[in-house]
Amino acid sequence: MSPAGRAPSAGVVRLRRLFALVAVAIVVGVVIGVTRFDLGDTINELTLPLRHDDIIRQQAAEKGVPADLIAAVIYEESKFEDQTSSAGARGLMQITPDTADTIETLSGGETFVYEDLADPELNIRYGTFYLAYLLDKYEGDVVAALAAYNAGEGNADAWGGAGMKLGDIEFPETYDYVKDVIERREEYRKKYPQELGLE
Repeated sequence: MSPAGRAPSAGVVRLRRLFALVAVAIVVGVVIGVTRFDLGDTINELTLPLRHDDIIRQQAAEKGVPADLIAAVIYEESKFEDQTSSAGARGLMQITPDTADTIETLSGGETFVYEDLADPELNIRYGTFYLAYLLDKYEGDVVAALAAYNAGEGNADAWGGAGMKLGDIEFPETYDYVKDVIERREEYRKKYPQELGLE
């Protein structure tokens, strides 16, 4: 029998099986690694999306409002999807025409058009301006500022204004809103520190 016709030895068979297992392990490892990376990004995008982070960072720096707070408000208001509510609130930060008028008056603007609220940059700029105004009015109290953003300054004032506690909020919807924004803010801080310029 020629060498070519001989059956491989047991050692050669084991070595071939070992190489095959190593090759399979490498392929599986690469597939799992890529899938895990893509899956993680997909899960983040579905459960905690972040878009327009360049605008958020710029407005945070310009207006002195934490970027993670801006992102959390946008998430709670619109999940980062442009929309118009039944009350006429527009865009990512859900700004009503009345609030837009207030912002125009406070900022000294004169050329505002309501349809412009659909523009992400303008909407985030206006919403962040209003957040900055509320944080200033309520001496940096995030609970009071968020309560006013959701339910209006009159209600926030009635619930105690600066120094109010979450439990002071009398509207269940506003209570849930403020609680959710505070929770989302922490999540944005943990998941997107680099994108939000927090590092």
